Amino acid sequence: MKKCVNNNILIPEMADLLREGKEVRFTPTGVSMRPFIEGGKDVVVLRKLPAVRVGDIALAELHLPAPNLQPPTAQRSNVSFVLHRVIAVKDEAVTLMGDGNIGSTEHCTTADVLGTVIRIENAHGRRKPITRGRLWYHIRPCRRILLKIYRKSGKILGFLG
Repeated sequence: MKKCVNNNILIPEMADLLREGKEVRFTPTGVSMRPFIEGGKDVVVLRKLPAVRVGDIALAELHLPAPNLQPPTAQRSNVSFVLHRVIAVKDEAVTLMGDGNIGSTEHCTTADVLGTVIRIENAHGRRKPITRGRLWYHIRPCRRILLKIYRKSGKILGFLG
């Protein structure tokens, strides 16, 4: 039986385990990491690594400005979580982008990176290769077409919903 737990409950608990040096596994949802991670089907295993590197797939906490607040009270924030690829690291600043995204990015600090994907398993428990995503990143202009072909071929073959 599959259980769904709200991210605002699950991820802080996972973060505590990762800080203790434990590995955590969960099934992410969404399509932002296609074609490398299939939301709702693949399982990812995370560990807190000593450094954040370009190409890592990282679970990060994002602090978004609270709506309808004007500075300086806007220091309160809403928190969301993403599992996206690290595309840049400069000092403590980290830029993330989903592999299935065409152009939007997120920003956080290295302290906001809760864990790094060390393994991806498909629905049958078989390991999938973890790539650094360099080629995929550099062909961003073609992603829209490639992702459309991927979605269509998956539906034709019955792999995707």
